[in-house]
Amino acid sequence: MANRRIEEQLEALGRLRGVPPAGAALRKALADRVNLVAAKAAIIAAELPAPELLPDLLGAFDRLFDDPVKRDPQCWGKNAIARALKDLGHRESPAFLRGAVHVQMEPVWGGQEDTAGPLRGICLLALPACPDLPREQVLRHMVNALTEPSPTVRADAARALAEMQGDESALLLRLKARAGDPEPAVTGQVLESLLALERRAALPFVRQFLAAADQVAEEAALALGGSRQSDAVDLLLESWPTARGLEYRQALLRALSISRHDRAIEFLKQLAAEGRPQDAADARAALELFPERKAL
Repeated sequence: MANRRIEEQLEALGRLRGVPPAGAALRKALADRVNLVAAKAAIIAAELPAPELLPDLLGAFDRLFDDPVKRDPQCWGKNAIARALKDLGHRESPAFLRGAVHVQMEPVWGGQEDTAGPLRGICLLALPACPDLPREQVLRHMVNALTEPSPTVRADAARALAEMQGDESALLLRLKARAGDPEPAVTGQVLESLLALERRAALPFVRQFLAAADQVAEEAALALGGSRQSDAVDLLLESWPTARGLEYRQALLRALSISRHDRAIEFLKQLAAEGRPQDAADARAALELFPERKAL
């Protein structure tokens, strides 16, 4: 019966989308003891948007830190509220600082697991826009986040550094890339953020990661393609003749497709038509990433 009541509450909240005078219902939902109900209300408040609910969102956020494992398992409520605060333009740091360091250990089969990684990442991404927080203090939080256990948080820290811009951010990203990460995807995000910050100046640095032809090289190739730079396309095309390993070669082709540059697309078309069977099939698959540009 309790689950049915929660489902009915969620359905009723869903009907509030597009209904501007929804404040009273959303305030009531944000105060609900069920974290899923509060989370749904926060999502809708951000979608409307309803900035007048910022005090209610902050109150709900604070409440969900009390006995958090019982009151907000998996941090669903806190995650949704933190996103809503950010999206609605809340620029005071205390709530985000609290979320950025929160650890929530919950029981899982065989032990415990921290479920607050996504929350820390959401809050880290909000910190650069908070004017009450000195830049050097934000950077200290990013340094900690770049080395914390959760790969999601490490990647979000790299995204936040790209948003912060500046030489300090670029140097931190270069250091993290050099130090490496157990998760290749995190290094990929670091290189992507560096390319977003430094653009052409980052190309020689990122190029070095292509040499190993491993998973990190695949991530580097995708970061180059995603940068949409003409010179990055040159690097990818130069790497193709000596590329070894099926997965790395496939990543190079996907990266060329992601770049959306005419030279890259023409190369893929030619390879699809004239390449060895495996390469031709992989080129066609790469072209399918953007059907409006496919050749065959």
